[in-house]
Amino acid sequence: MIILQVTPLSQNFWVAGLEAIALLALAAYIGWWLGQRTFAVKIEGLHADIDAKRIALDDCKKSKVLVKVAQPPVEVPVAPAPLAVAALAPEPVVPVVPDDLKIVEGIGPKIEGLLNNEGIVTFAQLAATAPERIKEILDAAGPRFQMHDPTTWPKQSAMARDGKWDELKAWQEELNKGRLE
Repeated sequence: MIILQVTPLSQNFWVAGLEAIALLALAAYIGWWLGQRTFAVKIEGLHADIDAKRIALDDCKKSKVLVKVAQPPVEVPVAPAPLAVAALAPEPVVPVVPDDLKIVEGIGPKIEGLLNNEGIVTFAQLAATAPERIKEILDAAGPRFQMHDPTTWPKQSAMARDGKWDELKAWQEELNKGRLE
């Protein structure tokens, strides 16, 4: 059995303390030097990337200036025809007011959110969406939503879109979570 005995380099307490401090200082310097070398390589690589990006940016700016200069002047007609004026007039933007899709039997808040994320926010949009597409949306959302059957949702939303609330309620009483029994 080997027994290691740790003894200070020097027998004098003060000299041994100075020796320990000198060894720690040497170890710290070596660690600092290694760190400097490691980070110097990374910093040089980052500077090279920055220089390449600046060159690409300058090339891009030069190409935009050349494109602007190279464009021929646009001719503007003096008196446009009435049809051209009507074609140029912007169409009024009609804000889409989202419907409460939870009225449809089988759709809850989470499924309504999934449909809204796919751009289906009104009864008319849901009525125009094929059940297969709705099933794809549900399948993509994960196993929690894959069990739902959206086959009746477009027809229910068509009734809601058309304002046939009594027919919708009567039909929904026959359904079980949006499915025909």
